[in-house]
Amino acid sequence: MPLIPEEPPIHESAQGPSVTPASGRIAPTPRPVPGPRPAAPSRPGRPGPLRPAPPVQRAPRDVAVNKPTPSGPAAPAAAAATPQIQLIPASAEGALDAAEEAVDLLLESGRTPGDVLVITTGERHPWADHELSFGEASYWAQHDAGDDVFYADASVASRATSRAVVVVAVNGGPASAALTTLPLAHSRAGALLIVCGDPQQINSVLGAGV
Repeated sequence: MPLIPEEPPIHESAQGPSVTPASGRIAPTPRPVPGPRPAAPSRPGRPGPLRPAPPVQRAPRDVAVNKPTPSGPAAPAAAAATPQIQLIPASAEGALDAAEEAVDLLLESGRTPGDVLVITTGERHPWADHELSFGEASYWAQHDAGDDVFYADASVASRATSRAVVVVAVNGGPASAALTTLPLAHSRAGALLIVCGDPQQINSVLGAGV
């Protein structure tokens, strides 16, 4: 029985380790960990505003470089090339047939009907007579639609707008017709002017070597 009262010292030994809280020294080490966390977000905030400043200066430099580039090519584009001129020798009686053959070749080569304007210096083309039979409004509506070959005579050719290809049939008419029609046709042709008629007469109007 005397051994039983000696057991309480064991409790004291239990208090010994609790009293020596070496772990208490370890506790301060985790405490500074949360401390630097709030400081960390403040650091990225400071360099943040300094970095966007340089890119803002680079952006306007890039824009300034882009502005002169479009203005550069605009200058050569302004210089429009004059249309090519082709001469098909034909008599006044055969000029209209030669013009028809030229139109057929153009369409076969890939030109769309709306690209072609045919002007006659003398007698009107049968297509023009047919369309004018329905009235001028219907006739010019065909012109404005721009989806088919349009035929006009010298008296109304000035009303026609420009097209990629203009074919002129010098099929008679007054002597002044060719003088006024050929220069007009040249100004209406965007890429190609084809003239069917007497070479000497055509050269005298458009210049030698045509």
